[in-house]
Amino acid sequence: MNKLACALATAGALFATSLAHADTLADVKARGTLKCGVSQGLEGFSAKDDKGQWTGFDVDFCRAVAASVLGDAAKVDYVPLSAEARFPALQKGEVDLLSRNSTWTLQREADLKLMFAGISYYDGQGFMVPAAKNVMGALELNNSKVCTQRGTTSALNAQDYFRQNKMTLELIELPTVDEVVKAYADGRCDVLTTDVSQLYALRLKLAKPADHIVLPDVISKEPLGPVVRQGDDAWLNVVKWNLFALLNAEELGISQPTLDQALSSQKPDVKRFVGTDGSYGEQLGLTKDWAVRIVKSVGNYGEVFERNIGTSSKLGIPRGINQLWSMGGIQYAPPIR
Repeated sequence: MNKLACALATAGALFATSLAHADTLADVKARGTLKCGVSQGLEGFSAKDDKGQWTGFDVDFCRAVAASVLGDAAKVDYVPLSAEARFPALQKGEVDLLSRNSTWTLQREADLKLMFAGISYYDGQGFMVPAAKNVMGALELNNSKVCTQRGTTSALNAQDYFRQNKMTLELIELPTVDEVVKAYADGRCDVLTTDVSQLYALRLKLAKPADHIVLPDVISKEPLGPVVRQGDDAWLNVVKWNLFALLNAEELGISQPTLDQALSSQKPDVKRFVGTDGSYGEQLGLTKDWAVRIVKSVGNYGEVFERNIGTSSKLGIPRGINQLWSMGGIQYAPPIR
């Protein structure tokens, strides 16, 4: 009975917290800033540069939301969160939005009472090993010591993979990314496992990145995306359509260099996007030019991807399945109409 009482009390507290933050859009407008939860430092996704400014793929999404809601992409308070702290911080209202390489799972929506607003990056879990070990694939990792971050889906995925392939491992879970990288660099483990996108980023933290390889094997589906609290549909719609606007802009050929041309376009789908036809922005509680503000501030999805994590960035990640559906990938957004 004590366990039941505790469970009911926890559920009641979460419900009360959800009700207390049931109009995040109004709160953000009144406050004049967006509180955005990001990682504690993951190159290419969310990290401070040498000038102390936050940059990255996930950071640009925070900036896009601030631009569409507040008219200024700079009006963001970035809150760095560990993997363990990210969801409680969102539940408690310490952040308005989580844009922090988080995997969409049933448990996180059904049990934690959160909502994923879409998939901003299709990822999968992989392995990084020292090149000197001459390992060519994950099936050669039997009896390995494997490091990963606590509070993520990576530990369970690794255990499942090794069990399914009748291999053994010693799993070493550490609380922060930096501790995971240090353990790997110091030789406490033979393998580092996490999402493939993170492996590219974490490799840059090593003294000699070229001495380490990311194996070709992908052992899981890791759909990453922005997260909000349940019970706040207006805010969910705003965040969701910010992501869709980034994708639709690229599909329509609307970019930072072509934005002025788009504003004078007579194409129906472009006119709806830029707000010269219809009242789609107002239906979201925003302005007619909400999507224009996004592109003007951060560009379209392709520009955000290439600038932060694409082949011309430090990470050098190919678009792959994150290419638009019309270009051979699976990224797809509902139309603005």
